[in-house]
Amino acid sequence: MTPSDLDQRAAQVADAQAIDAFARDGAVCLRGLLNPDEVALLRRGIDANIAAPSPRAKVASRPDDPGFFIEDFCCWPENPAYRRFIFDSPLAAAAACLMQSRSVRLYHDHMLTKEPGTRQPTPWHQDQPYYNIEGRQNVSFWIAVDPVRRHSTLEFVAGSHRGPWLMPRSFMDSQAKWFPEGSLQDLPDIEAARERFPIIGWAIEPGDVVAFHMLALHASGGVDGDTRRRVFSVRMLGDDITHAPRPWVTSPPFPGLAERLPAGSPMHDEALFPLLYQTPR
Repeated sequence: MTPSDLDQRAAQVADAQAIDAFARDGAVCLRGLLNPDEVALLRRGIDANIAAPSPRAKVASRPDDPGFFIEDFCCWPENPAYRRFIFDSPLAAAAACLMQSRSVRLYHDHMLTKEPGTRQPTPWHQDQPYYNIEGRQNVSFWIAVDPVRRHSTLEFVAGSHRGPWLMPRSFMDSQAKWFPEGSLQDLPDIEAARERFPIIGWAIEPGDVVAFHMLALHASGGVDGDTRRRVFSVRMLGDDITHAPRPWVTSPPFPGLAERLPAGSPMHDEALFPLLYQTPR
């Protein structure tokens, strides 16, 4: 498929209405962005990743959970299916539309699989405070290769991507391992008063892609005993993103990056973040 074909497919789905929804709510569902071959390719990549996790993988469910939740990060250099999917699908062109950015760079990939019966929820959080970047032009894609019911999907507080930054905490024990305790406002207890928040989310079929801003508050529940939820997330960066070294280990970590890339540098100065898309001048 040629780049122009990918552009056309992306523009048909990431249209003006989707761009407006992303700007307004910080999240949008791009129905049918991926074709069956792309979904099958990604499914093969996820299954290979689960069969041979990287040293960065972690179990994100508790020992007494009847299911199993595994995550892995930054696997695209070793996983050919991931690599082909990221570089040869319409994702990057869709990212350019949503971010309103001339350039699109890969930040990192993130696999998240919940096996049937997994109770462990993913608690409410923003992604960007865990990262080592500054700027507004960013997008994460959450891509399920299995059908996802509404109560097991990714949910968002619409408009929360406008800020403020909220305290990132570890999911299992709620520790402030990134910003010092008290330096950022804590998250509100959204689950205790869901009716007070404009919560949005979508049931998903393979081929659908959820796109969201890295500051959008989001969470997801467990999965039922008869369903598996294999998800691949791709984070992409736009024109205004710069490096923001942290004095702690970010999630995911990028060892040695702070020594190579000074604070405030554009991400195009580092080969870890390859160019995926560039609009014509």
